[in-house]
Amino acid sequence: MYGKGILKGLGVTLKRFIDTYLDDISWWMQGKKRYYTTEGVAHRSSKNTRGIFTVQYPEEQLIQPEEFRYIPFLIHDGDDKKDIRCTSCGICAKVCPPQCIWIVRTNDPQTGKPVPQPAEFYIDMDICMNCGFCAEYCPFDAIKMDHDFAIASYERNVYNLEKLLKPASYYAEIRPLNYNKEEEARKAKEAAKAAKASAAATATPAA
Repeated sequence: MYGKGILKGLGVTLKRFIDTYLDDISWWMQGKKRYYTTEGVAHRSSKNTRGIFTVQYPEEQLIQPEEFRYIPFLIHDGDDKKDIRCTSCGICAKVCPPQCIWIVRTNDPQTGKPVPQPAEFYIDMDICMNCGFCAEYCPFDAIKMDHDFAIASYERNVYNLEKLLKPASYYAEIRPLNYNKEEEARKAKEAAKAAKASAAATATPAA
């Protein structure tokens, strides 16, 4: 029949319209908020939602999965920003496809020898393609991918060391599964290293 497709489409729209109010009444009777709450957004993002599933951005934001990645950031342990994991080895800058990372290595003022700590660290976020290669190849787990995507500005987004540094606790908050897995691997490695050193110390020399 001519126009049958249009009627089907209007039927879907009408069903969504009615289901929206039915779901709203259901949530209201339970004393819960379907809008502007984390629970409400999670429900409307799930397969169980009925009616409208639109998220009212920026008042509401979708719940980001743990593996969501946007811009990189540097990790420091504890509260002291000087306790930075980065050793300025430069691997992240080498593997970066758009070459948006610049590192200035620290040198000892007396000997002139390099110190395993960056004096300056820059990432041009306007060039960054959010590929995550820097985090993947970093041998010290010093650089990770952030969930923060709201970085729009009227100026060029070149992040310096101060702006890039975030505590390990922040990383544990946004990516708990990855953090726990890395911590377990690190502790196992340290335990194996300590056991090896203890065994070497107690071993008797061959006659």
